[in-house]
Amino acid sequence: MADRLMEPEQISASASTPPYSERPPARLFALRAERLEKLATNHPMGDYLRLLAGLCQAQQQVMDDPPASLLPTPERLAQARTHKMPPLAVDSLVREDGWQPFLDALLERIEAPNDAVAKVLDSLRQADAAQRRNWAVSLLDGDYSALDAAVVPFLGAALQAAWSQALLALPEGSVTDIGSGAHCPCCGSPAMTGVIRHRGKQQGLRYLVCSLCACEWHFVRVKCVHCDSSKDLHYASLESDRHAPDKAPIRAECCPGCQSYFKLLYLDSDPDAEGLSADLASLALDLRMDLEGYQRQAPNLLLAPGG
Repeated sequence: MADRLMEPEQISASASTPPYSERPPARLFALRAERLEKLATNHPMGDYLRLLAGLCQAQQQVMDDPPASLLPTPERLAQARTHKMPPLAVDSLVREDGWQPFLDALLERIEAPNDAVAKVLDSLRQADAAQRRNWAVSLLDGDYSALDAAVVPFLGAALQAAWSQALLALPEGSVTDIGSGAHCPCCGSPAMTGVIRHRGKQQGLRYLVCSLCACEWHFVRVKCVHCDSSKDLHYASLESDRHAPDKAPIRAECCPGCQSYFKLLYLDSDPDAEGLSADLASLALDLRMDLEGYQRQAPNLLLAPGG
């Protein structure tokens, strides 16, 4: 049967509906590196941010010349759509080792700035596939006690490069709303940060940013991403911020119900803000939230919490 023609009002409504999800730009890691370099200026953690900027540059090189691909077969993608599962489900793909060539490629491109980093890189080079797999599973499960904190940024960077490359290679229409809430509809990983958009039909909408593949998906505002509660949510920002609290570019959405918080970036206050770099540059806000009794549940794969 032929497709039914849409009425004019249906076409108008469809055109005004913002996309549920969006892929990251092809230059994702280069943009992160540029942003980290800028944020490092006069920052108390400047050396660390510059180290991670170099790591992001290596990620971009790997993604520009990928050594492999995690992209599932058309049959697996169809099965994921049928069962409303993430097309790049991390729980299964991380155990299939298709990401490990990305780690090798990344290690070839990183220049160690000191002996401590060189030692960490050597430990990753010398680890066998099973050890690397165990570390990766622990990292993505949030079990940081199972691996050396110094390994986290480099292992996390390889995983990000592998999944972001696969996301960009997915056929159109592969990522849909599967009711995953605060978990990525593309890979199933938890969100890292949220972004409040400021332009066009997306103005004022909140999109969550995946901690692994960098997919962004719509999530309603004034609702805790961890427990779905909207009761008594309040917002905190850095006391040293030059903006008024309600204009701060980075704010923590605090939920007294589950005692957790989640960082939000407001692009109307800082149009160039980017999730991962902004998160790393605002660790003072995490310290404040910890002192106030709120727990962080959102991971950043380039940082071991408490380390």
